[in-house]
Amino acid sequence: MLKPDDFFDLEGNPIRELFKNAEYVWDGLKNIKEYIKNNLIPNVSGLREGTSFLGRDMVIYNGQALKSGFAIDTIKNLVTKDGEVLEGASIIYAGVVLMDDEIYIGKGNVIEAGALIKGPTIIGDNNEIRQGAYIRGNVIIGDNCVIGHTTEMKTAVMLGGSKAGHFAYIGDSILGKVNLGAGTRLANLKIIESQIVLNIEGKRYETGLRKFGAIMADGVETGCNSVTTPGSLLGRNTLLYPNATGRGFYPANTVIKVKQVQEMAERK
Repeated sequence: MLKPDDFFDLEGNPIRELFKNAEYVWDGLKNIKEYIKNNLIPNVSGLREGTSFLGRDMVIYNGQALKSGFAIDTIKNLVTKDGEVLEGASIIYAGVVLMDDEIYIGKGNVIEAGALIKGPTIIGDNNEIRQGAYIRGNVIIGDNCVIGHTTEMKTAVMLGGSKAGHFAYIGDSILGKVNLGAGTRLANLKIIESQIVLNIEGKRYETGLRKFGAIMADGVETGCNSVTTPGSLLGRNTLLYPNATGRGFYPANTVIKVKQVQEMAERK
């Protein structure tokens, strides 16, 4: 019920090692820094040229930084050189800020002007990092993800196919193949200073985590301006309606509406 495989399809996913020896799905949060330490192969120093702000469009192709001699089709996001398409090239547009060298960028990514990325961060393949995205470090982004305008991530993981297209906050959280509506916020810190303790089906779980946002399983969808409180777990295919607040554990196929949350508060 609370194991990683209960939330995510990890077969063939290279990030599955994050959950090695994990008893509960939230144990993956404790492994983020160690996973990055063991797997980060930085490849942006050739882009930075001693500065954080990139003053011109650049490309990473076959692990190498290209600074000139190529053309970018900004509509199709394709890179050509000498008339040949550079398959798998990652485009990093002028105006991106790479704060340090502890960053890996995989194949086929598009990073738009205005995005700011701090290390240590691992970015997989075929991701879209839009203008104004803020990646604060200790972040793992799998493949085929979207980090949208003014979306902020820190100490967080997107396992693949994760979409956070607009105005989201993702702190100390793990996301499977999910879609976050505009303005979704995953709160990660209790107002009262204490570790996150979960009470699920009459059993108490001490997570050992002071900061713990949300675990969102494959198939989760959130509506605009939805919020989760610290230590929320949303099972597979759960729907969190617009303006609703998710609190605690929800099994698979749950629908969370504003009215339901109000009724829960009244019963308490």
